This record gives sequence, C-alpha cells and structure tokens, in this order.
Amino acid sequence: MTTFERIKKLAKEHGMTLNEVNDKANLGTRSIYRWKYTEPSYNSLKKVARVFNMTPDELTGASTDKDKTEGKIQWKDLDMPYGGTVPDELKDYYKAMAEQYIKQHPEILKKRDDK
Repeated sequence: MTTFERIKKLAKEHGMTLNEVNDKANLGTRSIYRWKYTEPSYNSLKKVARVFNMTPDELTGASTDKDKTEGKIQWKDLDMPYGGTVPDELKDYYKAMAEQYIKQHPEILKKRDDK
C-alpha cells in the first residue's frame, strides 16, 4: 500500500476527506493528491502524521509496532492525542472506573445481552 493509499484509508476511518486532512496539516493546495504520483517530503509527512496522532513511520507503514501494542489500550482508543500505549498503572485505573460505571448502570449489560 502506498503512502497516498494509507492516508486515504486513514482519512476515511476518521470521517475526513483528503482535502480536510490537507487543510488540517496546513499543506499547499491538493498536496496530498499529488502524492499519488510523487513522494512527499518528510516535513509534509510529519504534518499529516500529527493530524492522525501517529509518527511519520507509522503513517508510511515503515513501522507499525503491532507486536508491541497488540491487545493493549492505545491513547487514541481513549480519544487522547498522545502516541503509544496507556501505561499499565493507568490501565488498572480505567478498568476499575469502567467496572464502577457498569455497577451504576447495569442496563448497559442488559442492552448488550438483548442483541
């Protein structure tokens, strides 16, 4: 998959158009569309990577870190703009908080079981 295709896929996953990504990254007019035929500069990749809260290497597919993050809570899972995984001590806190929420709202489990 090319960098252009990755960005297009990420934009769709984030409910954005390529023009919106282009604007949020403060790139020149239709810059991302030109990447269909040319390689982007590293500085441009950094700007687009910031839009998706990832590194340029993750954006290009050079590094996915899937082995390190498989099954772990990511900051982006919590809509937080940080990269990487949530530390284990915070994960325990989130788990306890979720368990308390479910105790206070048992109807959530009923809705799930009714499906």
